[in-house]
Amino acid sequence: MGWKFINADDGEARAARVPGARRPPLVVPSKLVQPLVEHWPTLGGVETRALELEGHGAPLLLLHGWADSADTWRLALDRLARRGRRALAVDLPGFGDAAALAPGPILPQLDGFARAAVEYVAPQGGAIVCGNSLGGCVALRLAEQTDLGLGGVVPVAPAGLDMARWFMLVERDVVLRALLAAPVPLPGFAVRRAVGEVYRRLAFAHPGGVDPRVVATFARHLGDRGSVARRLALGRRLLPELRWPFRPERIACPALLVWGARDLMVFQTGARRIIDAVDGARLVVIDDCGHCPQIEATERLCDLLLDFPEPSAQRASRSSSAWIARSDSA
Repeated sequence: MGWKFINADDGEARAARVPGARRPPLVVPSKLVQPLVEHWPTLGGVETRALELEGHGAPLLLLHGWADSADTWRLALDRLARRGRRALAVDLPGFGDAAALAPGPILPQLDGFARAAVEYVAPQGGAIVCGNSLGGCVALRLAEQTDLGLGGVVPVAPAGLDMARWFMLVERDVVLRALLAAPVPLPGFAVRRAVGEVYRRLAFAHPGGVDPRVVATFARHLGDRGSVARRLALGRRLLPELRWPFRPERIACPALLVWGARDLMVFQTGARRIIDAVDGARLVVIDDCGHCPQIEATERLCDLLLDFPEPSAQRASRSSSAWIARSDSA
C-alpha cells in the first residue's frame, strides 16, 4: 500500500502513512487551486496557444482584443482558479502565438475559430463567452449562433459599435509614428518599450498603476517594427468589417455588456444598440476604469462573470426593459 488523503479536523486534508509507504506525511489544502495549463491546441484548423483551467460551473471562454493575446486574461484566470472555475483563454488567429490569418475577410475566420473553441471547452453546450474589444465583437457574433447553446455572453467594450476612434488613436500616436519612421533599425527592447508606453496610455484610466509585467507581456508579441507594422495593417484591413457586424435580434442567450467609464478606445454609447435589440440585456459600467477591465478592475469583472447569468426569475423581472448599473472598480 502507498498513500491516501484523509480529511483533517482543521479543514485541510493530510496525507497519512499506511503500510508499505516510503515517503513522509504531507499536508495539502483540501481545496487545491487549479493549475493554469499552457498548451498549443489546433482549433478550427488553426494552431494556437491556450491557457486553460479545469474546474466546475459553466465553462468560460475568454477572448482578447486586437494586437493582444490570451495573456491579457492571466490576472482574471488567477482569480477564477481560486474559485475553482473552468476557463479557457486562447490566442486569436493572427495574434499572440497563433497561426496567421488567411487572405480574405477576417471576422468569418475569427467566428470559425471561436466556434471551435466553444465546442472544445463546452462540448455539451452552456459555455459563457467573454471577450474584450475585438474579442467582444466575436463573442456577440457567437451568441447569434443559437445552435451553440451558449449559457450567456459578456462583451467587454466590444468593437463594432461606436468605436471608430480606437484605430485613429493608435495609428496617430506620436510615439508609434516615431518608432515606425526611425531611419535606423531599433533593438527589440526599444520597440517593446515604445509599444508598452502606447498600450499603457491608451488602454488604462491609470497608466502609472498598471503592473510593468502586464505591459511587458503585452509587448513581447510586438518586438520589432515589422510586427508592429503588420498589426497596424491588420487593423486597417479589419476596420471596414467592424461597421455594425451584428444581427443582435438573433441573440437568445443572456447578455451582459461591461464597460470602463474612462474607456478612450470604444464609446460606451454603442451599448444601447445591443440593449435595445436583445431581450433582458444589461450594461454594467465600472467607474474609474479604462478599456481593459480584465486588468484594471480584475476583481470586479470576475465577480460579474461568476454571478452571471442571473437566476431566470430575476432576469424575467427585467426583461421588459433594459437597465444600466454603475459599479465601483474597487
